[in-house]
Amino acid sequence: MKYYCIGIKGSGMATLAQILFDLGNEVSGYDDVKDYKFTQEGLDKRGIKIYYDSNHDIDKDSIVTYSKAFSMDHKEIRRVKELGLKIVAYNDLLGKLSADFKTIGVSGTHGKTTTSTMISHVLRETKGCNYFIGDGTGFADKKNELFTLESCEFNKHFLSYYPYYAIVTNIELEHTECYKDINEIINTFEKFCNKANLVIACGDDRNVRKMNINRKTIYYGFENDNDVVAKNVKLTSDGSSFDVYMKGDLYGHFDIPLYGQHMILNALACIIICDIEGVSKDAIHDLLKTFENAKRRFKEHLFGNVITIDDYAHHPTEVRVTISSARQKYPNKEIVAVFLPNTYSRTKALLEDFISALKTADKTYVMDIHCDREKAEDFPGVSSDEIIKNVPNAEKISIETVDKLLKHDNAAICFMSCTNIYEILNKFEELIKNKN
Repeated sequence: MKYYCIGIKGSGMATLAQILFDLGNEVSGYDDVKDYKFTQEGLDKRGIKIYYDSNHDIDKDSIVTYSKAFSMDHKEIRRVKELGLKIVAYNDLLGKLSADFKTIGVSGTHGKTTTSTMISHVLRETKGCNYFIGDGTGFADKKNELFTLESCEFNKHFLSYYPYYAIVTNIELEHTECYKDINEIINTFEKFCNKANLVIACGDDRNVRKMNINRKTIYYGFENDNDVVAKNVKLTSDGSSFDVYMKGDLYGHFDIPLYGQHMILNALACIIICDIEGVSKDAIHDLLKTFENAKRRFKEHLFGNVITIDDYAHHPTEVRVTISSARQKYPNKEIVAVFLPNTYSRTKALLEDFISALKTADKTYVMDIHCDREKAEDFPGVSSDEIIKNVPNAEKISIETVDKLLKHDNAAICFMSCTNIYEILNKFEELIKNKN
């Protein structure tokens, strides 16, 4: 088969393109962004052709899929329609793939990418596993039975998938441009879970517990009313350690080179799945101990006494745990937050939570809101200024004023966003290299 992927540098589309290629298909794609993006690493390794204009031919037998970040009025989508090519929605194509394997659908408002990466890391090194990770990382081999699929609730996409196992890490208000309230979100996760043979869910989360699941469910967490419980937790500057109890009995001790209690919860979901799939406890322990996090998840660089941390955090809960994790690892450094809000609707709906989360940093810088799919005029009064004026010691920052950060000479500086925060990060790292 031949596939043409519009928006091929998007994190999800880049991953899908890699998997389609690995399964023996011819793959090419289009993108508006000519600059290098971290998501294209796997595309380049496979030699997948990326076009940046509409001057090339597309085979008439090609199946077209496109990123939902592209409107139907985009010139390349209009072109493939005029050519009469078959168009399949991105989520429907992923759904078809999920039906071909024993799929581990990893869902949740937060932690999907890290949990998916943990599971694929352990299973890849033991049983063999295909994986779709939302950071632009994908791999597939027809011989593998298992498929770890990061399953995003945006626009209810994951309802197109066919999970054998459904994991739910947590449920919070998010994607307010797609969902009217938290009840609709809970109901959508419930539908996803009830498509699976077995559900593995974080029982500490009150919204998870509100779901009416009609499938066998294993709950995990720190509270004793869960089936799988983490106890004797130790959070240090070297990482985290904990004991795992299953149905009240000690299963084993685990060490992970990660920071924050949320990472222990992610590890519990991984341990449960891998144990069910017959991976030995010792193998799980050893592989988790050497785990390296996903792209743009707490990625660090050292510049003398300054640490830069690049993280995908874009929801208040994620912002809070990124700051908390930095404080756990670097207790003797100033913790500085640099935040780029994404979408006006999210900023409006979660404003008070963003303010509360950013107050936990020692110093906060906020950029202007970035959004590709919403217009500022549709959200009067919504701006990053509303965050800044309510967070003590906060101020505006931009690429032009990034030199403000140079005054922090013993700090862990957390650059947080799901969008192009890397632009200001790269500019700062260039400045501090020259300074040093």
